[in-house]
Amino acid sequence: MNILLSIAFVGAWSSGFIGAKLGAGSAPTVTLLMWRFVPLALALGVVALTAARSSWRGLGPRDLLRQAGVGLLSQSGYLLTVYYAIELGVSSGTTALIDGTQPLVAGALAGPLLGVAVSRTQWLGLGLGVAGVAVVTTADAGAATGVAWWAYLVPFLGMLSLVAATFLDRRSRADVRPTVSMTVHAVTSAVVFTALAAVGGGLTPPADASFWTAVVWLVTLSTFGGYGLYWLILRRSGVTAVNTLMFLMAPVTAVWGALMFGEPFGVQTAAGLGLGLLAVAVVHRGERGGRHDRGGRLRRRRPAATGLLTPRRSAWPRARSSSRRSERPVPATRTAGPEGG
Repeated sequence: MNILLSIAFVGAWSSGFIGAKLGAGSAPTVTLLMWRFVPLALALGVVALTAARSSWRGLGPRDLLRQAGVGLLSQSGYLLTVYYAIELGVSSGTTALIDGTQPLVAGALAGPLLGVAVSRTQWLGLGLGVAGVAVVTTADAGAATGVAWWAYLVPFLGMLSLVAATFLDRRSRADVRPTVSMTVHAVTSAVVFTALAAVGGGLTPPADASFWTAVVWLVTLSTFGGYGLYWLILRRSGVTAVNTLMFLMAPVTAVWGALMFGEPFGVQTAAGLGLGLLAVAVVHRGERGGRHDRGGRLRRRRPAATGLLTPRRSAWPRARSSSRRSERPVPATRTAGPEGG
């Protein structure tokens, strides 16, 4: 995996938790999310109808409906729970830490759902990552005061929503361009959050400058940066590699939150950061090791050795899509769609 892409992804995705903290005190969750996605959906819609019109060719209603489902899970469901948890008083670092359990869930479901095995070395790396998340979560939760215990369960719902979106996207065989998926995801979320804001009476944005600072922050860094890189790396390197990087979000966000908001950061948080870095190194070593035999000769990589969540031909019936596609495999650089917390 490209190192620069990985660093950019970790920073951009982590910025979403910080942006949510920035806007948490200025407006309700649905208001912040509505004004995050309405301008974004309008801008992407203009691009879709002009410069990117060719990207929509060959796509049928089923392809677009699947993308709407992915957007509903990966943006609407995921972000609503993350922002709500922060609004309830859960720190940005703790929210990211709870979200960091996603790799364990995705790895556990990869076998039964997609028929793909993860190597023992990669499981070791995932285990180290979980240990790091547990260490930092314990430290942050212990330092928090005045927060209801059930508030810490809210981010778990968002984590499960993102896992479901990942598997739904990986099951698709349609060649959907990034401009298409980003537009569909943004429009879907704009509709959902506008409806929720209308019901709750939160359509009018506050005049507070911090609110608009948070909106600009979230659109540029989190949406275009975090969410776009998430799907790009997912297609290039697979779910195992992406989920390993997700272990870094918690400690990075904890450091960022400590520097920006004065959130607690101690020895346990530093230890969790170290375990997260070690997890990344172990998993990537397992991927490189799968490419060669004991004599050092290059060998063909199989999905079971790499941990890529590529469906076996017998695992799922071929998706019926109204789009006309070549039988050649989709290039690895193509993405499914736009985000961090």
